[in-house]
Amino acid sequence: MLLTLIITKLNVMLKRGLPPVHPGEILREEYIKERGVTITQVAKGLGIACENLSAIVNGHAGISPELAVKLLEAFGNTTQFWVNLQKNYEVWHAERKVDRRKIQHFGLSDSRFKSA
Repeated sequence: MLLTLIITKLNVMLKRGLPPVHPGEILREEYIKERGVTITQVAKGLGIACENLSAIVNGHAGISPELAVKLLEAFGNTTQFWVNLQKNYEVWHAERKVDRRKIQHFGLSDSRFKSA
């Protein structure tokens, strides 16, 4: 149920053009606080440094595939859930960061690619 609620909220945000929530914020609010545990307890339980988990939940670092596997074991959701949250967050920001005007196009209709 919680997973469905999170996905619904994220879809609404994306449809409105709002930036996706950093996956660390979701981890902090919906998984750590919801269970009444501390960052220190979760970091220890995941086998990672408290500073690393703190950076993630504060939006300064991302969730790696390895951490996604650990989160699956710790909280019972899927690895793909965490990987997708991170990917969607990064892609949304990349779409706005890249200056597409500076990119050279190499389409099939480009005369340089036609055989003589």
